[in-house]
Amino acid sequence: MIPILAAVAALALWPQNAAAPAEAAWTWTLYSDDQPVVLANEVPDTANLRTTLECEPGSSVARLTLYGGETGAGMARVTAGDAAAVAEAQGARGGGLKLALRTDHPVFTAFGAGGRLAVAVGEQRRTVEVPAAHLAKLRRFAELCSG
Repeated sequence: MIPILAAVAALALWPQNAAAPAEAAWTWTLYSDDQPVVLANEVPDTANLRTTLECEPGSSVARLTLYGGETGAGMARVTAGDAAAVAEAQGARGGGLKLALRTDHPVFTAFGAGGRLAVAVGEQRRTVEVPAAHLAKLRRFAELCSG
């Protein structure tokens, strides 16, 4: 009887446990050995990307690409903490948005401190979140990009 109850309990929990490994596969990776410098929210060793930040070292300009979702163009309002900026957004290949931000702008500084960046283009809203465990990579990215 106990083995049957254990099996039923395991099956009841199985869908929750099955979803966790797929989500756990997403991570933030900093590629700084090559040019450009890239910080990617990805599933390693696949083509699955949610977000990339790219820059030429010393340029002080980060190119943000948000993959998936609607492709839009126009002026984007970008916020992090109490800081805000406006940037021109373009459609990204394969769907999504791309825009450029200065790494020395207060909005990027707030992003590095808190790990959350919101992008709004018209009615479209997207958020980039870097967990605390990966904030050092975001700060290192900004350091490498800054001129």
